[in-house]
Amino acid sequence: MSKNVLVIGGTRFIGKLLVQRLMRAGHRVTIATRGYAPDPFGERVDRVRVDRRNELAMRKAFADRAPFDIVFDHMCYSPLDAAIAVRALAGKAGRYVLTSTIDAYRVLGYAHAQPLREDDLAVEALPIDTAYPWHEPARATECYVAGKLQAEAYLVRDGSLPLATVRLAHVLGGPEDFTGRLAHYVDLARRGATLDHTHEGGRLSFIDPHAAADFLFWTGMQSFTGAVNAASDGGLSAAQLYRRVGEVLDTRVALRRAAPGAAPGRLSPFDLPGPMELDTSRAKGLGYRFGHVEDWIDDTIRQHDLAYI
Repeated sequence: MSKNVLVIGGTRFIGKLLVQRLMRAGHRVTIATRGYAPDPFGERVDRVRVDRRNELAMRKAFADRAPFDIVFDHMCYSPLDAAIAVRALAGKAGRYVLTSTIDAYRVLGYAHAQPLREDDLAVEALPIDTAYPWHEPARATECYVAGKLQAEAYLVRDGSLPLATVRLAHVLGGPEDFTGRLAHYVDLARRGATLDHTHEGGRLSFIDPHAAADFLFWTGMQSFTGAVNAASDGGLSAAQLYRRVGEVLDTRVALRRAAPGAAPGRLSPFDLPGPMELDTSRAKGLGYRFGHVEDWIDDTIRQHDLAYI
């Protein structure tokens, strides 16, 4: 059955892939966007041009629109954004899917003997910081993790949107990946640079963008609520990822163990002092099966190498 779907942030990367899947499945798609980024969908989608962080504009944009069966929100980065979603969309969303991140678990530290489960994060008990300037552009990077976590906490506590939170592993895509994190390692390898790393066993979970979009699509079509982890099976530390880049590119790479005390992520993307892998047993128990990181990582590395200048 065709569904009426709203995608907030559907013009690039995972959001764009999700919109493509929704259209292929025959659903009616509306994209909410500020209109700055072009998209390839033409007249196949409806568009609402709106600033996600402007409450008055959001409420006005959706006041007279029919309810949506599913809302996918990729642009909810703070409790202020979450509050705007509630005020603009409460009663208009049959299902609300929030895109979150593995980084939400950083508040638990980095000494985890077992992969992290959804209920390891007690979001219901998290205090909401109403004084922090969440929408100040200069603080967008520093507040990303806390903002995502507090957005989820606000939505859980409010309870007016039927919430499913997808906590995605680190997404590694090809040259279209605007984060540049995998490109960083390819560039290091091609320059023959040494990678300083903190902990050989600091393994992380990853997922490729197509698998992330597939899982989001699947989640939207289900009825469960609450948080759910999404990750490819298997993990890699920063050192292991760099070695893998060297193997794929047939390039000798050098690594050096950093002195103790380096801040997490300071040396390079994904460099952590301990493991942070996701337990995906909830998703699997609900009927979803993820592929293995080995299925796609080599090809993704090659895509970056082809784009290397």
